[in-house]
Amino acid sequence: MTFAAQAQGGGSFMPLLLIVLLFGVMYFMMIRPQQKRRREAQAMQSALGPGDEVVTIGGLHGTVVAVDDEVVTLEIQPGVNARYARPAIARVTRQEAVAEEPIVADDPVVAEPVAEEPVQSPVVETRKNKD
Repeated sequence: MTFAAQAQGGGSFMPLLLIVLLFGVMYFMMIRPQQKRRREAQAMQSALGPGDEVVTIGGLHGTVVAVDDEVVTLEIQPGVNARYARPAIARVTRQEAVAEEPIVADDPVVAEPVAEEPVQSPVVETRKNKD
């Protein structure tokens, strides 16, 4: 009879160990990486500055014009500005490099101006006339 009582008492430790192990695996596989991604996103959003090219969570590409505490103003097209909340910025595609001192060459090379072709929009505007 002592053997049966010993077997029942020793079995209660194993399920407790499995539950603790399950929580440990969930922490290292799910919670910790999510916290790391959140810290990286906050660091990226706090480092935003004018001239950075960014992509919003909605997929809009733009250039940062101004940065406030809660709002980032993006220039979508020349002369078209839109305001977004800081958390709406998903990633920075190109960050404006801040030069400490401009490098001055001894013999500056003067390049000829190149005529740029006008950029055509892929959107074609069609309107019906009232005629």
